Amino acid sequence: MKRHHLFAAVCAAVLTLGLSACGGSAPASTTAAATTAAETTAAATTAAETTAAATTAAETTAAETTAAEAKAEETTTAETTAAEATEAETTAAEAADRTKVRIGALKGPTTMGIVNLLNKSEAGETANDYEFTMAVQADEVLAKLVGGDLDIALIPANVAAVVNNKGEGCPFPVVDINTLGVLYCVTGDDSIHSVGDLAGKTVISTGQGTTPEYVLRTLTEKSGAKDVTLEFKSEAQEIAAALKADPSQIAVLPQPFVTVAMAQNEALKIAFSLTEAWDELMEDSSMVTGVTVVSRAFLTEHEDAVKTFLAEHQESAEAAVSDLDGTAELIAKYGIIEKAPVAKKALPYCNIVCVTGEEMKQALSGYLEALYTQNPKAVGGQMPGEAFYWIP
Repeated sequence: MKRHHLFAAVCAAVLTLGLSACGGSAPASTTAAATTAAETTAAATTAAETTAAATTAAETTAAETTAAEAKAEETTTAETTAAEATEAETTAAEAADRTKVRIGALKGPTTMGIVNLLNKSEAGETANDYEFTMAVQADEVLAKLVGGDLDIALIPANVAAVVNNKGEGCPFPVVDINTLGVLYCVTGDDSIHSVGDLAGKTVISTGQGTTPEYVLRTLTEKSGAKDVTLEFKSEAQEIAAALKADPSQIAVLPQPFVTVAMAQNEALKIAFSLTEAWDELMEDSSMVTGVTVVSRAFLTEHEDAVKTFLAEHQESAEAAVSDLDGTAELIAKYGIIEKAPVAKKALPYCNIVCVTGEEMKQALSGYLEALYTQNPKAVGGQMPGEAFYWIP
């Protein structure tokens, strides 16, 4: 059966070919249909070719766009890398230009006044490159200063006079006053309101042979207070413990230990400020606690760096007075006072300043003159000369 169908199909094909070969014509409808089919096929072919061309063009455009984007990205990356390299070079150059300055200070109001500078220095935001040393005793700072391990030191005012009188050519001139009076009379005795009320009393204090002793003796003599007994302790913490055990005792303490002692015992109060007493009893001078000295050798070689330090010290001191919250946090951060709230309470009583120039000279010379009158040894046996005061 399959072969029969195949044979029939072959015969039909032969018949058709025969008709065409003999010059016979196919029906018009058949020819038209064939023509239409051919045109349709041609149109389809053209559309396909157009689509292919469009696709090729699109692919070419996409390829060109991708290449352009890649090139742009490469250019941007190269520019960013170059910019970063330039910035790194600039930073390195700036770091190389910063003068290294080694600073030593006592743990207390002096370091509270430069704590903002310390924090900025660690963040690389200062013009100089500062290296800080903080000590509990003045002897530690002095040993490093005299030994050449410090360029700048914040020390007690009378100690600055002593160390310069012992050296040749005033080797460590004063560049600023960093703290005024920080001494206060603290007690739970409600009868004490002034220096005169200390007559016949025993006062406990730190600083035998240093500023607290000389100030107390000067003020009691000037006020006429008789029979005042001074009993000295080695550390402020020892006095705080004594007041906690017996708040009726009378003590002279520096800030911030005053605030710490009062926080431990609500019975304690500030009876009076020795700074205010000094201003009332003494003429032509101010009570000065701390000054800043610089190695003359360093000053000679790096005068611009010292001037820069004074400007940055001024900024730090102003911040300690104006930004109590921020400064208190830093004081706690660097372990000067354990808790920020206590530091915040103490700051307004610390008399943090940065006094330079003629104003510094007048205040300091008057103060040292009063101590010299009390005991020449308090300032090293003689009053410092002009070279003691460095005025830019």
